[in-house]
Amino acid sequence: MGRRRDADRVVEQVDTGRAELVPDPDRAGSWTLLLDGAPQSHVDLTDPTHLEFEYVRRFAAAIDLLAPAGAALRVLHLGGGALTLPRYVAATRPGSTQRISEVDGALVELVRRALPWPAEARLRVRVADARATLAATRDASYDVVVADVFAGARTPAHLTSVEYVGEVARVLRPGGWYLANLADGPPLRHARGQVATARAVLPHACLVADAAVLRGRRYGNLVLVAGRVEPPVPELTRRAAGDWFPGRVVAGADLDRFTGGAPVVCDADATGSPPPPPGFFSAGR
Repeated sequence: MGRRRDADRVVEQVDTGRAELVPDPDRAGSWTLLLDGAPQSHVDLTDPTHLEFEYVRRFAAAIDLLAPAGAALRVLHLGGGALTLPRYVAATRPGSTQRISEVDGALVELVRRALPWPAEARLRVRVADARATLAATRDASYDVVVADVFAGARTPAHLTSVEYVGEVARVLRPGGWYLANLADGPPLRHARGQVATARAVLPHACLVADAAVLRGRRYGNLVLVAGRVEPPVPELTRRAAGDWFPGRVVAGADLDRFTGGAPVVCDADATGSPPPPPGFFSAGR
């Protein structure tokens, strides 16, 4: 397990690859976590409400709108990274109980040591596979389940099936919500299949993303919001339009057209999400 520090940059081998913690030159106390060169998280230790990545701001907007402001929530995070979103929820919804499932134990220890979170944040991190965590969780335990799991910049196949979404639905309370980060590019076959799969179990949904990504013009992140009741589409639309990088919300008949009859994904035929295009991350660094 090699470890070195170039100036303030920390480089360490973790279970799933080469982790780097890179200080943000524009924000004191802020760091970007990369795994094998792919950006995973950005954390501002002095202001956890500052969210650098646009898809994380879309997650946060959804959480802001899915319950009254400041109300404590029970949140299960599948995928941890540097715990950007859990820190945000702890800051904006004090008293929330949050559990984080992260498969990479060495990464958890690196983040705990280099980017510690406040003890009062009530964050409980479990080193485990996301689906195994769901299987061991009681029915109707959580208000929100957030899925942001990548291995080698791809979502693992066993976290893309209708059986997996069924487990998510089982641990959600009746009015609970599933939020998922879908990474895809043209022709958006993976994203369309994931929307169809989620809606087979949690029928009321919307998708938030950059317009160019939604039109299949480039690779990027799409945030899925799904539940048993209608999501707050007008409010999400306003939040997405007012973002630093404006996004669009697709819902209702437009979401039907987006899925375009894509088949529901089952365990037997599940595949991981497509890899990003060559040079995608290095181009943005």
